[in-house]
Amino acid sequence: MKDHIRRRWLQGLAIAAGVALALIGVRFGLMPRSAARFFGIDMPPDPAHLHYVVAVRDIWLGVLIIAFACWRDWRALALWLGLGAVICFADALIVAHATAWLGSIAFHMASGIYCAMLGFACWREHRRETAT
Repeated sequence: MKDHIRRRWLQGLAIAAGVALALIGVRFGLMPRSAARFFGIDMPPDPAHLHYVVAVRDIWLGVLIIAFACWRDWRALALWLGLGAVICFADALIVAHATAWLGSIAFHMASGIYCAMLGFACWREHRRETAT
């Protein structure tokens, strides 16, 4: 029974962390100046700071997908890649609105298609493993 309770706590704490992170993202999307002040970012931010934030985010997300792949956690990979596809398509829309640079739009669209296809393949692998 203790393992069950411990797992529930871990699951609840992980969900709370995910919800908090998502809400921070929503706040930055809806009220960027207010959110920036709250989290200690001067407005307008130094452009280099934005690049550091993107760099740190990309590094930990990259390490996370490598870990899922090394563990052969097909379900986690499918979820990560599915959400990654959505983000890639959203990035393409943002770039289209901001600069309309076709090379960058094409890169984001191709990345989204790649993530979606690979995520689907990982989901199929997960289903094969659970069926046996």
